[in-house]
Amino acid sequence: MCAGARTTGGRDLPRGRSSRAPAGTHGRRSAVAEREVKLGAAPTFRLPELAGVADGVTAGPQQERRLEATYYDTADLRLARWGLSLRHRNVDGWTLKLPDSLDGPVLARSEVTFAGTARRPPPEALALVRAYLRGAPVERVARLSTWRRRVPLLDAGGGELAEVVDDEVSVLSGRRVAARFREVEVELRPGGEGLLGPVLDRLRQAGAGRADPTPKHVRALGPAATGPPDVAVRRLPAAPAAVDVVRNALAAGTQLVLRHDPRVRVGGDPEDVHQMRVGTRRLRSHLRTFRPLLDREWTDSLRDELGWLAGELGVVRDAEVLLERLRELARQLPDVDQRAVRALLRELEASVEAGRARLLEAISSQRYYDLLERLVAAADHPLPNPEAPERLDAPAPAALLPLARRPWRALATAVRALDAHPDDDDLHRIRILAKRVRYAAEAVTPAVGGGAGRLARLAAGLQTVLGEHQDSVVARAWLRSAARGQRRAFVAGQLSALEAGIGAAARRSWPQAWRQLARRRMRSWMAATPT
Repeated sequence: MCAGARTTGGRDLPRGRSSRAPAGTHGRRSAVAEREVKLGAAPTFRLPELAGVADGVTAGPQQERRLEATYYDTADLRLARWGLSLRHRNVDGWTLKLPDSLDGPVLARSEVTFAGTARRPPPEALALVRAYLRGAPVERVARLSTWRRRVPLLDAGGGELAEVVDDEVSVLSGRRVAARFREVEVELRPGGEGLLGPVLDRLRQAGAGRADPTPKHVRALGPAATGPPDVAVRRLPAAPAAVDVVRNALAAGTQLVLRHDPRVRVGGDPEDVHQMRVGTRRLRSHLRTFRPLLDREWTDSLRDELGWLAGELGVVRDAEVLLERLRELARQLPDVDQRAVRALLRELEASVEAGRARLLEAISSQRYYDLLERLVAAADHPLPNPEAPERLDAPAPAALLPLARRPWRALATAVRALDAHPDDDDLHRIRILAKRVRYAAEAVTPAVGGGAGRLARLAAGLQTVLGEHQDSVVARAWLRSAARGQRRAFVAGQLSALEAGIGAAARRSWPQAWRQLARRRMRSWMAATPT
């Protein structure tokens, strides 16, 4: 559900998700990455012999047990519709599952486990999903009784590479069995990825059905659990109004904040702080772009609160980006300097931890939850400009094209005003303006066509180059401030020299990125006559 991206200097660039570290907070045991493939199976299905499914792989003895699970959610199944689950199971207690992604047939999720009795969900678990609950109580929504047959697949040393489970599931309603279904799962352990193809082939030869990532409790709850979440990007009508596009832009930004909220709380992956920050930045940009169509006081107040949240996220994200950047550069230094580098970076690591502690306080405050309520409401019903409410209901191209031109004009004017050797602050300003062009073009693309999307991609290219330059500026400033003591000053100087080369290369590159963006044909869609 969530696409991973990496940022440097405010850019969002594709990348894979890293593994998660244990959360280590009171009542919470760990966060574990789960990667599995689910297959349908008929009642008559039998697990095939799995020994020899791949070279060097043996099958352990089959294990059987009864699993009794109770799932909790709101009355409107809010967690299920967001792809989360909260359950208590007789063999392993409380588990909260957070969706990561669907890569082909492989469903990746993070499991967070909690101590606690079966009577009620632990407060620590509810705190992780408070952004979704927003005051709604949770209740029992499903009870499943599963007879599980499990076969571990082992390497030559006895280490577990994967497990194959055959589950016969009964959906309970009181003492009555309301439904039954069968499914087979292949859950991968680290190092077991190469087994997936051979194991799936063996299972399908034995009669297993197609891959189906639907979790058990969602199958048990039925269509109500598969509906869209309470903040959703909707399909645009054939002739969208401005309000349709505005609503979707605000919904997409709000989704980013909500999807990454529990992961920021769990910790372990800097990408989650980044994506949550991207959500706040996109929302602020959209509210700026669409401000003429919206109530000014409502818009400015919401932008102010988003600015507060973006600032709290930015303290952590900027320090994380700088730390990752300097660690990477430090690999180029000789071994004799590595001890001094580690001492230098410990100060930055402490800043990251202090920023995370402050961020967790901020997103546990009532101010933050009030902001979420406002964002959810805004994504559903943006407040129109009271002086011209009809503009929000106008055809999207007619209402939005003039608004999309404004960020472009501001960027073009700022670039023309630069002298031959712009200073660092000037280039930083150009990067910010390029980002506004990008976000505005992305927001209107569904209504005005692919030309806006192409402009957005070129604006992202300019943003990337200037972001690299700004990161270099920030890194060199930090290194100067942290260069205390002879050895630290020496390695800081080496790192600064490397950063200076990166910054100089970005300075040489950005004019070409600008020329690509500034080509007249890239803006032909802006000149179209709205109908």
